Amino acid sequence: WDPLHFAVNFSPFLSVLSKYENQITIFADYLEEFPDTDELVWILGKQHLLKTEKSKLLSDISARLWFTYRRKFSPIGGTGPSSDAGWGCMLRCGQMMLAQALICRHLGRDWNWEKQKEQPKEYQRILQCFLDRKDCCYSIHQMAQMGVGEGKSIGEWFGPNTVAQVLKKLALFDEWNSLAVYVSMDNTVVIEDIKKMCCVLPLSSATVGESPPDTLNASNQSKGTPAGRPAWKPLLLIVPLRLGINQINPVYVDAFKECFKMPQSLGALGGKPNNAYYFIGFLGDELIFLDPHTTQTFVDTEENGTVDDQTFHCLQSPQRMSILNLDPSVALGFFCKEEKDFDSWCSLVQKEILKENLRMFELVQKHPSHWPPFVPPAKPEVTTTGAEFIDSTEQLEEFDLEEDFEILSV
Repeated sequence: WDPLHFAVNFSPFLSVLSKYENQITIFADYLEEFPDTDELVWILGKQHLLKTEKSKLLSDISARLWFTYRRKFSPIGGTGPSSDAGWGCMLRCGQMMLAQALICRHLGRDWNWEKQKEQPKEYQRILQCFLDRKDCCYSIHQMAQMGVGEGKSIGEWFGPNTVAQVLKKLALFDEWNSLAVYVSMDNTVVIEDIKKMCCVLPLSSATVGESPPDTLNASNQSKGTPAGRPAWKPLLLIVPLRLGINQINPVYVDAFKECFKMPQSLGALGGKPNNAYYFIGFLGDELIFLDPHTTQTFVDTEENGTVDDQTFHCLQSPQRMSILNLDPSVALGFFCKEEKDFDSWCSLVQKEILKENLRMFELVQKHPSHWPPFVPPAKPEVTTTGAEFIDSTEQLEEFDLEEDFEILSV
């Protein structure tokens, strides 16, 4: 056996292995990971019968954009870390949740990804929002630097609430996707505030002193908006929760699982202390999640302007954990592309979440009188535009720190 001959002949294969590290899977082993059961599996609002739809289920999971630790990107802030290994897992989970919202926004929940198949241009544009470059609007650079305004040093671990606040602020600079991001306070979602944030006047009518939304005439309507109604800004709704003190209270388990059944579901951010996962569904009392704790090399756009996406989809076995092992600090995500989707979500919450004696969160119609007035978030006045606005942390002073969410009674 000649080791030199072996190395020479297998070097091209080894280079492919290196490029797509952690992506080589034997499909038969993949299927064996799920037990042989008649139970339904729920993934982000869609159900799969495990016994007869395994390949469809696995295809649905691998279609989700998967963001992991990366190395060899340009140093954050110019002199900071060039890898997020060990500290960026919750930021990566936040990216995954937001990416799923953007997929639903532009391609729909039923869109599916196939390896090496040409994808819609919107897919490539979504992917480019998350590349590890300071000029990409949801890059690790932007998220880490925006975290400074939330009291987090660059390289410090984020909790679910912090990453939600960061996404809310970064979305203000993202004109292409034009999302309204609502992060609930005190375990309470306020319908009135969300409607105020998402129901926007068409541009031709959005001037001071003109008619309010309910008296708009047809000539002022944006294209595709019924006469007399303002347009709806697509909603990313994030609900940070504390479902116990040191561990999840079992009383919340059923309501937590119900959230993954809702068509608006974007899953949940959570995991264990300093160990974040993106939860996308469940089987029985086990949660299914995408794990960001794999370190891959930075991927940039190619000469033709596209991104090689092979390392942005998890082709390995999806992982599972018992729901009772979940850390009680979580954040639920939902996406409502149209107002009717939000109204439907409110009905589902009334029916499935608010029926419990100990409610996971509250849904109220009116803004609580003892709260400060609700002011929809607005883009701060900064001298630059677009995604490079936070090269300097001085401009972060325009953002107020958000209060932490309260602990639910247990």
